[in-house]
Amino acid sequence: MLLQTALRKKATALTALVTAAAIALSPLPAARAQMKGPPILRDTETEQLLRDYTRPILRVAGLEKQNIQMVIINDGTFNAFVADGRRIFVNWGAILQSETPNQIIGVLAHETGHLAGGHLSKLREQLANAQTQMIIAMLLGAGAIAAGSATRSNTGNNGLANAGAAAIAGPQEMIRRTLLSYQRQQEENADRAGVKFLTSTQQSPKGMYETFKRFTSESLFASRGADPYLQSHPMPAERVAALQEFASSSPYWDKKDDPALQLRHDMVRAKISAFMERPETVYRRYPQTNDSLPARYARAISTYLHGDLRSALAQIDALIQVQPNNPYFYEVRGQALLDSGKPAEAIAPLRKAVALSSNSPLIEMLLGQALVGTDNKAYTDDAVRILRAAVAREPEAPLGFTQLAMAYGRKGDYAEADLASAQAAYLRGDNKTARELATRAKTRFAVGTPGWVKADDIVAAKPPRN
Repeated sequence: MLLQTALRKKATALTALVTAAAIALSPLPAARAQMKGPPILRDTETEQLLRDYTRPILRVAGLEKQNIQMVIINDGTFNAFVADGRRIFVNWGAILQSETPNQIIGVLAHETGHLAGGHLSKLREQLANAQTQMIIAMLLGAGAIAAGSATRSNTGNNGLANAGAAAIAGPQEMIRRTLLSYQRQQEENADRAGVKFLTSTQQSPKGMYETFKRFTSESLFASRGADPYLQSHPMPAERVAALQEFASSSPYWDKKDDPALQLRHDMVRAKISAFMERPETVYRRYPQTNDSLPARYARAISTYLHGDLRSALAQIDALIQVQPNNPYFYEVRGQALLDSGKPAEAIAPLRKAVALSSNSPLIEMLLGQALVGTDNKAYTDDAVRILRAAVAREPEAPLGFTQLAMAYGRKGDYAEADLASAQAAYLRGDNKTARELATRAKTRFAVGTPGWVKADDIVAAKPPRN
C-alpha cells in the first residue's frame, strides 16, 4: 500500500480497509497474480486465435503498436481482465463457455476499452486519493476518541468518543461508495468503447450483450461460488439494458461470424475441453454420435491423455487426412508420442508442425525436447540451434531453457548449460537456484563475454516484491 512509514503503526485498520477496497475493485486472479503469479497456460493454437481476435480491435483502439499480449489463465471460471497496461488475461473457462467467436470477442473488446481508457492508472489515482481522505478521517476520529476517553474518565460521558468512532466510520463508508460508483462508471465506459471498436471493425456487438445479459441473470444467485466476472464487472440490469440500447443500434448487430472462424473457435474449445476436463465430461460434450471435426479432435486428445496411444494416433491420422496442412494436428501427434516415451517417433510430426506453423517457438521447444529425449548425440547440434531460436522469440518460457541446458550438457558445454539452467530456474521463480547456477556459470565464462554478462545479471537480479 501507499501509506507512509510514519503512519503505518497508527493506520493498521485503515490499511486493511484500503487493501480490501483495492481487492474488491480488482479481479480476483489479478490479486493472485500480484502475490504468487497466475498459473499460465501456453498453447500456440489458442494464443494465435486470441491474437487474431484482438488484432483488429487493438488497431482501431490505437493500441496496435503497444505489443499487448494475450495470456491464458489456468482457471475454468468465466473471467477476463487487465492487470497492467500491456496484457489481457483470459481464463480458459471464458473461451470454453463462449459458444461463438463474437461472444469472446465482445469480452475482449470490453477489456480493450479499459486499456484504451487508461482505467488502471485512473483507478490507482482514485485509490490514492481515497487513502489520503481515509487517513485524515481516521486521524481526526482517533483524536476525538482520545479526547472522549479523557473526558469520560473525568465526567463519565462517552459522547465525544462515540462521535470520534462515527467520524471514522462515516467517511470510510462514503469513500467506499464513491469508489464503487467510480468503478461502475469505468465499466460502462468500457462497454461503450467496446461497442465502438466492434462497430469500427464491422463486427457485431451482440455477442458482448449476450454474454453480459447472461451474467445479469446469474448475479441473482448467491455470491458464494459466483463467477469472478460478476464480482469484478458488476452487472446491474440497468447497465445491461443501456448496453443493449446503444449496441443494437450498430449496423452490424445481426452480422454472423464467418463459418471458418467459427470452426477455428470450436476446434480450440474442443482442445481446451480435452486437455482441461475429465474424460467423462469430454465424452458428454462430444459423444461418439457427433462426427464433427471439433468432436473428433476432442476425443482424439482425450484418448491419448488417458492411455490409449494406438487408438489416439489412428484418430489423429484421420484428422490429418481431412486437413493435411493443419499444424496443430501434427503437434498433437508429436506431443502424444513424446508424452508416451517415444521421442524419436515424435520428431517427424513435430518438424512438420514447426514448418506449417511458420516456426512457432512453442512447437520448436517440443521438437527440441524430442531431439534431446532420444539420447542420440547426432541430434544435439540441431536441438541447440532450434532451441536457441525458440527462446530468442519466447524468452519467458522455462521449458525452452530447460531443454537447451540438457542439449548443451550433452555437448559438454557446461558454461552454457549452467546459464540456461539458471535462466529456467529464474523464470520458474526459483531465485535461489537461479543465483547458484548463474554464479557457477560465471566461473566458466571469460569475464565480460555475453554469457558472463547474462549470468551476472541473474546473480544481481532482485526477486519481484510481493
